[in-house]
Amino acid sequence: MSYYGSSYRSSNSSQAQRKTPTTPRTTPTTSKDTGMALFGGASAAASANPTQGDLSKDVPLANPPEDSISDMSFSPQSDHLAVASWDKKVRIYEIDANGQSQGKAMFEHEGPVLSCCWSKDGQKVFGAGADKAARMLDLGAGGTTAQQVAAHDEPIKCVESIFVNNQHMLVTGSWDKTVKYWDLRQQAPVASITCQDRVYSMDVRHNASTNNTDLLVVATAERWINVVDLKNPGTFFKSIQSPLKWQTRTVKTFNDASGYAIGSIEGRCAIQYIPEDKQTNNFSFKCHRATSTADRNTQNVFSVNAISFHPVHGTFSTAGADGTFHFWDKDAKHRLKGYPDVGGSITATDFSRTGNIFAYAVSYDWSKGHQNNRTDYPNKIMLHPVQGDECKPREKGKR
Repeated sequence: MSYYGSSYRSSNSSQAQRKTPTTPRTTPTTSKDTGMALFGGASAAASANPTQGDLSKDVPLANPPEDSISDMSFSPQSDHLAVASWDKKVRIYEIDANGQSQGKAMFEHEGPVLSCCWSKDGQKVFGAGADKAARMLDLGAGGTTAQQVAAHDEPIKCVESIFVNNQHMLVTGSWDKTVKYWDLRQQAPVASITCQDRVYSMDVRHNASTNNTDLLVVATAERWINVVDLKNPGTFFKSIQSPLKWQTRTVKTFNDASGYAIGSIEGRCAIQYIPEDKQTNNFSFKCHRATSTADRNTQNVFSVNAISFHPVHGTFSTAGADGTFHFWDKDAKHRLKGYPDVGGSITATDFSRTGNIFAYAVSYDWSKGHQNNRTDYPNKIMLHPVQGDECKPREKGKR
């Protein structure tokens, strides 16, 4: 359905040359415009302390969801952001060069939406969730009603779009312990893999040089991590149990597809490489922990809810239930920036396609059950300007 009376337009839409009165032109943000105009330049506070991040220029997204935000995904082609939430909706927003945002489209599920993603050409948005279905809104074709494109026997926790052999396909991971591949022209899955347990997190990595999606990583209950080479999608290339001792919350692949990062409920992150000759580079580190104000001998441990990799620099963010986010350089094993508490759990994050915008969602993460979901708990999405050296890798040899 339409959202706020406006329509979506992607930067490379095939509709661009058509005269369609109901689809007004919107100009996607460019890398140059975003970096210079969106937040108005670096602040003195950011430069005063090289490791302390600054939130003063962060901009709230207009008209956020009405319930907890479960997932966010920037378009790979334009500055449009898809947002999945517990109010059963997927919303698509456009962000302009001044940091202003407006809703451009929306579609509904029959239950909480747990995941969302874009097709690689930026023309379609997918959602999946507790209604055991994945749905697609074809924005490039001017679609206003989502169609169901996948189904499982239990809620679908993760959905990812892949491009293999010149064909757009969908991958879904469910609490029914299966991963399924979908050709959008067919009703039945073209392939399926049975996992060790319920799927909790999933990520893919697209190879721009070959224009194919090469890597799929699937994290399940009981700490299993499965790697799939999409040249052979029907089997696991490699399966391990997470080096972290507690439940996996999120997994994200490296930009070069050589490995992945794992975040768990124990306030810890692991960096894992896939090639056997790089196993000595694996490591884990503590994060999202704080000394108790009541007892300095006690440390409060918070879940790592989200990890995102910067599309240009290959550095990454972690965000957690403690309401903070941090930028890290995995190669230097170094924290680049840490940011103050934003006032609530951070449930989802993503970088824009150029890496100039870092979006983070502040909402209840359901870690303490329904009884602790207060009516006054913050529910918002913030847009953080990535400026200067915030996400740039550490210079070699610098201490």
